Amino acid sequence: MARGTVPRSAWLVGATGLVGHALLPLLLESADYAQVHVLVRRAVPGLPTHPKLATHTVDFGALPADLPAADDVYIALGTTIKVAGSQAAFRKVDFDHVVDAARAARAAGARRLAVVSALGADPASRVFYNRVKGEMQDAVAQLGFESVVIAQPSLLVGDREALGQPTRAGEVWAARLLRPVMGLVPASVRPIEARTVACSLLRTMLEDAPGVRLLSSAQMQDLGR
Repeated sequence: MARGTVPRSAWLVGATGLVGHALLPLLLESADYAQVHVLVRRAVPGLPTHPKLATHTVDFGALPADLPAADDVYIALGTTIKVAGSQAAFRKVDFDHVVDAARAARAAGARRLAVVSALGADPASRVFYNRVKGEMQDAVAQLGFESVVIAQPSLLVGDREALGQPTRAGEVWAARLLRPVMGLVPASVRPIEARTVACSLLRTMLEDAPGVRLLSSAQMQDLGR
């Protein structure tokens, strides 16, 4: 933290997912943050006990108006169509809940936003998943944040079972098949550790660069070292 800089407060939305779980200890350890507010939809027994940490149980479909003030907001919400059960249910999480959380944070004073999207996000894509991610990116970029950092990771690597999440077969098989030739796979599409994504988001947010910045897997591999 730069001399004379006032420590910030942050929201973390999606602390139980791979990236959010990796991001939480980084925020708590950072001297740049005096307080971290975690928004969850139900009680999470595994969250750490820390003097900086405050947990808020909320309904992401109807966020309350009295949420605490924040300087920064990190959103790592996400699911799959298989887990959600339908395209409509997937969109509710990956678009509605993400955008609503960003909007609520902006109303609470947040000036900087970091959000996890995906490789291939494009509002004009014929692929439903990619299209929803692209539409989400466009929507949060228009909410008036001074700085927006959007991570676009390829397949995430991490222990979902340890977090009580269903294993994603595509991630598992891709990691296994690519492992023998990983050095030949372009960094832009290579599977990436969730902690690398988390480190990259934090580092980029603290740069305070104005505007919208997209982080590819290749860029995050460099930033997360």
